Amino acid sequence: MAASAGSIAAAQAAAPANGAPAATAPSAPSPSVPATSGQPNTVQGVVVTAPGQDLRTSIDRRSYSITKDLQATTGSIADALRNIPSVDVDVQGNVSLRGDPNVTIMIDGKPSGMFRGEGRAAALQQLPADQIERVEVMTNPSAAFRPDGSAGVINLISKTTRKPGWSGSLRGNYGSEGRTSGGASGSYNSKKLTVAGDFGFRTDPQKYRSLDDRIQFDEAAGRNLTSQDRTTGIGDGSMWNVRTSVDYDLTNRTRLSAQVRHNDMTVSANAFEHFEQRLMDDLVRVYDRNGGIDFDIRSSEISGSWRQKFKDPEHELVVNLSHEVSDTDFRNTMLYAEHIPPRPDVHERWAAVTKTAETELKADYTRPIEGGSKLKLGYNLNVELNDYDNFGARGPRPDAVVVDPAMTNLFAYDQTIHAAYVTYERPVGDLTILAGLRAEQTLIDIRQITSNLQVENDYFRLYPSLHLSHKLPADQQITASYSRRIQRPSARDLNPYRVYVDPLNYREGNPFLEPQVTDSFEVAYQRRKGSTYYLATLYYRESSKGVTDVVRELGDGVLLSTRENLGRGRNGGLELVANGKITKTLSYNVSGNAYWYEIDASRLGFEGARSDITLAGRGSLSWQVTPKDFLQAQGNLMGERLTAQGYIKNVGLLNLGYRRKLSDSLSFVVTAPDVLGTLRLRQVFETPGLERRTLRENNMRAIYMGLTYTFGSAGRKPKDPGFDFGGSATPQ
Repeated sequence: MAASAGSIAAAQAAAPANGAPAATAPSAPSPSVPATSGQPNTVQGVVVTAPGQDLRTSIDRRSYSITKDLQATTGSIADALRNIPSVDVDVQGNVSLRGDPNVTIMIDGKPSGMFRGEGRAAALQQLPADQIERVEVMTNPSAAFRPDGSAGVINLISKTTRKPGWSGSLRGNYGSEGRTSGGASGSYNSKKLTVAGDFGFRTDPQKYRSLDDRIQFDEAAGRNLTSQDRTTGIGDGSMWNVRTSVDYDLTNRTRLSAQVRHNDMTVSANAFEHFEQRLMDDLVRVYDRNGGIDFDIRSSEISGSWRQKFKDPEHELVVNLSHEVSDTDFRNTMLYAEHIPPRPDVHERWAAVTKTAETELKADYTRPIEGGSKLKLGYNLNVELNDYDNFGARGPRPDAVVVDPAMTNLFAYDQTIHAAYVTYERPVGDLTILAGLRAEQTLIDIRQITSNLQVENDYFRLYPSLHLSHKLPADQQITASYSRRIQRPSARDLNPYRVYVDPLNYREGNPFLEPQVTDSFEVAYQRRKGSTYYLATLYYRESSKGVTDVVRELGDGVLLSTRENLGRGRNGGLELVANGKITKTLSYNVSGNAYWYEIDASRLGFEGARSDITLAGRGSLSWQVTPKDFLQAQGNLMGERLTAQGYIKNVGLLNLGYRRKLSDSLSFVVTAPDVLGTLRLRQVFETPGLERRTLRENNMRAIYMGLTYTFGSAGRKPKDPGFDFGGSATPQ
């Protein structure tokens, strides 16, 4: 699906950015080794796999293959995530898990600078999905994982191969309005050495528009102030990424690994905004703003690991060390022309530069114990250094702008986390128990340099977890789990400097925000019958000190957006997943979610708590028309969702795809994302003195055509992943 318009929207929402936070993330999916494509991820407990390995479930996660999702062949990671149960992605690229946007996203079990802060949505809509093989969803991770993300963890697993010899693939796609994507990957495997690399690129020009209508009530004066804001834009987004890795086995029990990864993304747009404001029926203010927006994200990482196995293959010690640097650069140049009342034109320049450095050290020790039990111990050190330089200037001419204090400030945010964990897994007949405890000492230093304000926020927390898995007859299983999660405020949330966004909007952080703490409970039943798989999950979460968006009026139609810790919040629901075959050539994959949530909004002018129920569903049909022809239709629908001060309206999506196998090495694909043009974001804010309605619409509809060529050494040429449908219950 199209990317850049949503990327531009994310860039606009970040301007003038207070900096993208160095979001914390859980440790690798296995404290031992990252998950690979060649084997199920059996970190802990019993693994249940649907036929064809498209869906794998273990005691603490569910793993979905996206190699058979035609949209993933030509689209972005955001497009692929829209087809994953439990996951929702809006038109701007914002991800939520069962309605909760506080999600940690990793690549191969590691945090990435591309997925930090305000640049995450843009990155998800630019990074191509054809380099990803599986998506792991962990709504209740064990104590071996960092607790960040109240909703849970999404882990993107890159395509790899462990077959002897060499192999690779070439990919190229072309879409309407000049959209392009492609890449190349290759690997070489010998008895002791494995070398792999891949390169990908994506360009995605697109159009977008937004509407912002407001009615402010003044009951004392008996009058209303109404406004209409219309913005249109044309933009281009492009990215490229490269990754290379080396594994070398010193002995049969000792492996050294290294990896280098770089991502580079650029988004640019020309935008035009028209604003009108009325007092009752009288036009009191009219202005236009137009100009250019540029948004760049660059991220580079180097990592190394040492794995030592002992006599028992499951007895091992793994040490990982990684260092990543990320730069985010936002630039905005605007001409502000006010017509009513008439005033001289004003030229505006904004810039926000974010520099982040993160160093992480992890040591994980796993020891099997007699009787099938397993003990895991680990230590995790994470150091993040973040600097934000925000600049703004205004003046009568481009060459005569003067620094504007309302748009200029320096901010620094540093965080160090020391963590130790222990998990103990023990089978008792058909019951498997996995208990864990994680202890973390967090040291935070907040410095608003411009305002000469420094705040230290150090705290010690314990994070317990418990997972139970009970095998039943006839390929059935019941699981239950509990974990304590945390959602730390971002740097943007903490920066107390009041920042000018546009003539009607200011933003201000709160340095005294506390982390949100969530206790999460789940019970699930799963059954596999032949080529059919069923999964039902009941879940409940209770949060305290939840961080939420708050909008306040400053007068004259101007709004201030900030963040606050509200009271307690609760949510729960029932999620159903089913996939299988209707006929030998027709397969289905459906899921539905009904969830209830309650928000304590008493501090926002509402009486007590606000609650509602939301329904969501998605499904796909895959038809193997002939041995060489494959058709696919996907759709999803999200019902109306409650927010602290209003609600988000329902939204739907329909995708179509076709693949033709030209030979064992070459395939042709056509995809049509958002066929009906219904993917949009409509939101309503309602307070005693304000009603606000916003709309974000991107031209997401497109048609892509692409070719994929795979190659390999004699007798070991890899199969085209899109046509391995034999026995599969979830040809996505």
